[in-house]
Amino acid sequence: MKVNGEHFRTIWADPRLKSVHIIDQTLLPHRFESVQIHSVEAMQYAIKTMQVRGAPLIGAAAAYGVALAMLYDDSNASLAAACKDLLATRPTAVNLQWALQRMHKHLIAMEPRRRNVNAWKEAVKICDEDVKLNQTIAQHGLKLIQDLLAEKNRAVAKTVVKGHAPPQTLNILTHCNAGWLATVDWGTALAPIYAAHDAGVAVHVWVDETRPRNQGASLTAWELGMHGVPHTVIADNAGGHLMQHGQVDMVIVGADRVTRTGDVCNKIGTYLKALAAFDNHIPFYAAVPSPTIDWAIEDGLSEIAIEQRSADEVARISGKLADGTTATIQLLPAGSPAANPAFDVTPARLVTGIISERGVCVPDQLASLFTEKT
Repeated sequence: MKVNGEHFRTIWADPRLKSVHIIDQTLLPHRFESVQIHSVEAMQYAIKTMQVRGAPLIGAAAAYGVALAMLYDDSNASLAAACKDLLATRPTAVNLQWALQRMHKHLIAMEPRRRNVNAWKEAVKICDEDVKLNQTIAQHGLKLIQDLLAEKNRAVAKTVVKGHAPPQTLNILTHCNAGWLATVDWGTALAPIYAAHDAGVAVHVWVDETRPRNQGASLTAWELGMHGVPHTVIADNAGGHLMQHGQVDMVIVGADRVTRTGDVCNKIGTYLKALAAFDNHIPFYAAVPSPTIDWAIEDGLSEIAIEQRSADEVARISGKLADGTTATIQLLPAGSPAANPAFDVTPARLVTGIISERGVCVPDQLASLFTEKT
């Protein structure tokens, strides 16, 4: 995708294969800066502090973290330690585990002296594959958007007694950030929206602010604005009201982990949007590349570990002051405790369909698209 007309990925290797560049997402939307990562420890910090975030991007960053470890010590012990320490940074997103298992399997089978170069090659391959997966998701989701808009136009046309009905806009609600900033490029939930906009389809996006870290207000809105996609930021609790009044036509979210049965684990608050969509007969889709599917588990509520993040994320908020400087302020009364579960699980019964690189299916048919996994 582009920033001020210039193409960027969220993560890329230095040409000398001595470091990795990332976009520091903690500075957005007020500052756009990249950071150079020189060690596996620095990559662990970047993942843990959410300089990089989003399940697919975390996986890519972890792969590069292993490559950085091999740069200085290509032993079995170093490989095992790097994978173990990187895995501990974020417990919920399965892409992290997937990427580390892939890197370990690829490297442990070869002589240590060959691991440095091959680690970089495999990390680059993981990144390139992510982009292709998301481009394919974009096309499958585009067809859904086109069909829903055509249906909306037909329904409106039936209500017009004389003359022609004005062309309609498809209003899509999304939660958190599942755009290109959450992946290597293109995004998951936003990928079909970008494809639709680029194809001339009239879309408008309701952007949940997504407390407590405000990834919607800070990242999704920034992305959509850069790409010229019409959008409106709303408070998290406004979505149900908009659905009741016919102002939402579909919901698309990303995911940090999806079970083999179609339960969707995503940013906290997703479950409430799914309930509201179900009550108002609005289609609810999760856009999910296959590395986000955890084929080893069936019950998301009981089997997915939910990350409990710092209470400071709830108690404080950062923003730009009138003089242009940024500051972090305290929101809560002194002494008030805060809880901060980072994710929730939406049961498959509330999910209309899952959009993967293999196509669109109802949740309980997910395994039929990936028969090699069953």
